[in-house]
Amino acid sequence: MLTILGFVMIATFLVLIMAKKMSPIAALVLIPALFCVLAGQGAGLGDYVLKGIGDLAPTAAMLMFAIVYFGVMIDVGLFDPIVRVILRFCKADPLRVVIGTAVLAAIVSLDGDGSTTFMITVSALLPLYKRLKMSLVVMTGVAATANGVMNTLPWGGPTARAATALKLDTGEIFVPMIPALAVGLVFVFALAYFLGLRERRRLGVLTLDEVLEPETEAESESEQVLVGAGAGTGAGADGGSAARTKKSLGGSGTDADCTPEDERAAVLDPNRTTLRPKLYWFNAALTVALLTLLIMEVLPIPVLFLLGAAIALTVNFPHMPDQKARIAAHAENVLNVSGMVFAAAVFTGVLTGTGMVEHMARAVVDAIPDGMGPHMGLVTGLLSIPFTYFMSNDGFYFGIVPILAEAGAAHGVAPVEIARASLIGQALHMSSPLVPAVYVLVGMAKVEFGDHTRFTVKWAALTSLVVLGAGLLFGII
Repeated sequence: MLTILGFVMIATFLVLIMAKKMSPIAALVLIPALFCVLAGQGAGLGDYVLKGIGDLAPTAAMLMFAIVYFGVMIDVGLFDPIVRVILRFCKADPLRVVIGTAVLAAIVSLDGDGSTTFMITVSALLPLYKRLKMSLVVMTGVAATANGVMNTLPWGGPTARAATALKLDTGEIFVPMIPALAVGLVFVFALAYFLGLRERRRLGVLTLDEVLEPETEAESESEQVLVGAGAGTGAGADGGSAARTKKSLGGSGTDADCTPEDERAAVLDPNRTTLRPKLYWFNAALTVALLTLLIMEVLPIPVLFLLGAAIALTVNFPHMPDQKARIAAHAENVLNVSGMVFAAAVFTGVLTGTGMVEHMARAVVDAIPDGMGPHMGLVTGLLSIPFTYFMSNDGFYFGIVPILAEAGAAHGVAPVEIARASLIGQALHMSSPLVPAVYVLVGMAKVEFGDHTRFTVKWAALTSLVVLGAGLLFGII
């Protein structure tokens, strides 16, 4: 019974948010509450929710102060040079912009933290996507998939969890997987090329001067800029035609609440009052130090970002009214993301507390035919794709992977092979509704979570299958 309820609950949640019948926060709270009652465990709902909130509270705290920290760094101009370099590389070409998104997300992912990656990537590229009228779900989808592949780094979380659960060395798991993961990353770059080419054909190419020039109010309201010769649906950089309406930077309906003034104030406006050019190298050193300490795990990540945010605010904005103004400026993002995290805590709390996760996992494992026993590496890789999407990494690696390892051991499959195969699903995992970082991504980009899900799931799942295929081809799995 719990198995069926668990699968139906997840399916109901996904259908409602993808069809935009409910907001993610409402769906994350109300659907599990309803199914908890249907499971006959309504009396335990409070305990399940509080347990889930307790587990995710440090993550929510980390995200709150990380948003404030990177928001302040954006305000003071730390990332302006990065944006300018990206603009010069991209040359206002949608194809280059999307490839740049994949490269930037992959590089920043080296710090092992998805939230940091998404904040830096979106901060640097969102104004360019808006100015070029590019699809924002392309940005979120490419960034999430690139980060998912890089999330397998030993300090990123999944590898360490797999090693702990099966009592293995992280190097023994990760190092042999590098060729397969490299193939996965190359596939992400190829995917970025394909999606960027599609955007270029749809939009055409602006000149760099057209992208960088300030908009006047008259332009914002009515001016139309024709790119290339003639009009039409647009072509590539080879002289094809494209028509572009140069309205506000917002462009689409999902960005209607972003005014041109907001965007110009956020990045590249050399006259914004929040700039602190004399403190540039201090802020750069502070950020490098913060990321270094994060990778070294000197202190818990929430504590590091709390201290970093306090230092950044105090040094850059020593006057109390200015500090309050900066906090207020980023309050919307903080509230949206932290609200999503606590709502997700209800979902995970009910799934775990009612025993639905355990019953679902055992039902799937029991359904594996005996003839597949010698191929448990392949089975684990395939199962990791949906399992890491529908449940937390902790639940998968500490609850499911040991069961799969036991089943594999009975047929002579080494635990290390199971551990490597368990990393396959991470490309999709980073777009899971149970991953707090994804709410940072869609929140800062102002993309509907359902739109992001519809666009990203197929590409991320395909990326995972490519990594799995490479692992089998190289004899790693």
